[in-house]
Amino acid sequence: MYIKYFVIVLFFLSATIKAQENVDLEEENIAINAMIDGSLLSPKETTQTLAIIIADSGPTDRDGNQNFQKNNSLKKLAIGLAQNDIATFRYDKRTVKQIRRGNLDSDIVFNDFVTDAKAIVDYFKIERPFDKIFIIGHGQGSLVGMLSSEQHVDGFISLAGSGKSFDDVLIKEIEKTAPMYKADSERVIALLKEGKTTSEYPQQLSSIFNESIQPFMSSWFQYKPIEVLSQLSIPVLIVNGSKDLQVPIEEAESLHKASKNSKLVIIDNMNHVLFTIEGDDLENSKSYAETFRKVNPELLTTLTKFIKNPSK
Repeated sequence: MYIKYFVIVLFFLSATIKAQENVDLEEENIAINAMIDGSLLSPKETTQTLAIIIADSGPTDRDGNQNFQKNNSLKKLAIGLAQNDIATFRYDKRTVKQIRRGNLDSDIVFNDFVTDAKAIVDYFKIERPFDKIFIIGHGQGSLVGMLSSEQHVDGFISLAGSGKSFDDVLIKEIEKTAPMYKADSERVIALLKEGKTTSEYPQQLSSIFNESIQPFMSSWFQYKPIEVLSQLSIPVLIVNGSKDLQVPIEEAESLHKASKNSKLVIIDNMNHVLFTIEGDDLENSKSYAETFRKVNPELLTTLTKFIKNPSK
């Protein structure tokens, strides 16, 4: 499942942001810089707490949608938090804007996402100050969030974040789904970890190892989430769902062990896109493209409690 969701160069179907139905909320579109556009969603009554939501891998927009998979999971998360007196800023990943303009940057690397997240934190510290700022990183956004929480942030939340470096995740996925390519993949990954590129890779795995995205992969491979998280001194909340098809709860447990400042919450029947799944894997997979579902209510309660009182 990991392979399906991390590929960057995919056709993107943009989603139009509609006005919120809840009259108690206000949404403002903000251009942080030339790369980043997003939405600040706030309760009409002034709040001094902001949560910055960082999306998962792929060309994911501010609402949590990419390609033909529209579920509005991050938009629903933002609404739920705003209704609990927590302002949120969610944004389109830079690849979204580039794809919409037809000028995808072939030189993009993982650290560009970290640069974007830090720029957002700086913006809200200087231009639109809040008393407290939290980062919520979903999936790949968990690692981006960890790397962006070094300063000026009051707490960090990992939603369905992996404890393993992505090269380890990738090898395990290849071993499970295409074991005949494991040895070749390990050779290619070893080169990428050294900062090198290669044209000699299994063509059947070109969506993963294409030369155009090797620099991005190389920069991503450099980080071990458990090591990055262990360096954070701020309060940390780690959340995973028991029905996450992409990130098993063992990953959340490994992150929790790595952080002395963390709390761990496993939410029963929650899947990777933050919905409640009562049925089988087919229902789970279909939910990625279903807009009628609601964000798991226990998730909203858990996040609200932590953000309002991270020390408890």
